[in-house]
Amino acid sequence: MGPQPGSAVKRVVGATLLAAVVACGPAPGNDGGGDGDGGDAGKVDAAWPVGSDGGDIVGDCSELVLTVRDFTPTTHPDFEPFSDSDFAYPGLVKDQLGSDGKPVYAHAGATPHTAGPTEFQSWYRDTPGINMTFQVTLPLTEASPGRYVYDSAAFFPVDGMGYGNEGNPHNFHFTTEIHTTFTYRGGETFTFRGDDDLWLFINEKLAIDLGGLHPELPGSVDLDARASALGITPGQVYRMDIFHAERHTDASNFHVETNIDCFVVP
Repeated sequence: MGPQPGSAVKRVVGATLLAAVVACGPAPGNDGGGDGDGGDAGKVDAAWPVGSDGGDIVGDCSELVLTVRDFTPTTHPDFEPFSDSDFAYPGLVKDQLGSDGKPVYAHAGATPHTAGPTEFQSWYRDTPGINMTFQVTLPLTEASPGRYVYDSAAFFPVDGMGYGNEGNPHNFHFTTEIHTTFTYRGGETFTFRGDDDLWLFINEKLAIDLGGLHPELPGSVDLDARASALGITPGQVYRMDIFHAERHTDASNFHVETNIDCFVVP
């Protein structure tokens, strides 16, 4: 039997990848350094934790920390059905992140890819009897100078865990959630390639929309080109929130590529 709902187990995914060694300074804390104390809305603010001494947050630049929730098709209708919907479906969530830091479902009822708003609520929220929660760390590798990558064509972080593989070669039914911060310096890009759903928010605004049950697809954001729409200014620290789902037993790809040189886990 797997862990009970709400238990946390930390695993390292992609053990063959080496964590990149990158320069990492502290992210501004509540001391006037770009944390929502009169500057741009959406910068790191008091709602995000500070260090144990009340000062700056210091994190590991070279990794992304994921919350993974395992599901089973027997208790959640969004996982495995919709087999005829093998295409991207933008607009499943609203352009603005919710006040609780979660995506907001954008429809009054069902879509060709989802059962409805009630069912969507548990995708990124701990729900006893519906999902089980784990912690996973993704190491980023400096593939070339200034280019950091995580790449997996077999992204199965909870194989044999939670509800198990359910007779499949892998555990295909899960969501992932990442909350991090970064300093926008100018010139940054962020690319994701994978399946299924993926939504990336920068400064609480939707920057990549790859929603829906679809084969491996790419999405990218040029932060300079989108700076005005995202409300970001060079030299400031901003939130990045990434939400992903693996919902179908065909494949699981997860590729991240960026020249952002430091992610700080709040």
